[in-house]
Amino acid sequence: MSMDDDELDAIRRRKLAEYAQAQDQAAANAQARENALAQRQLILRQILTPEARERLGRIELAYPELTESIESQLIALAQSGRVQRVIDDETLRQILMRLIPKKREIKIERR
Repeated sequence: MSMDDDELDAIRRRKLAEYAQAQDQAAANAQARENALAQRQLILRQILTPEARERLGRIELAYPELTESIESQLIALAQSGRVQRVIDDETLRQILMRLIPKKREIKIERR
């Protein structure tokens, strides 16, 4: 019976070690995501005026799937040096008009 207890104990220790390692990995991944998000927000704060950031926040409510793409494109522009000045609300609106597809009207013709 002692042999079974030793094996069971070894399995428990191994499982606990695997669980602890998985938790550490998850915590490291969460920390990396938070750092990346903070870095993105810092860059956006540097290249957008408060009004433009507010507009981007409203867009996030309407088009959550597009916001990350728009932010990534703005950050890429800034990192490549193509943003010479702070992007104001009007400039952001012009950029968004090019990025967000226009809605198509659906016409139903009856014959």
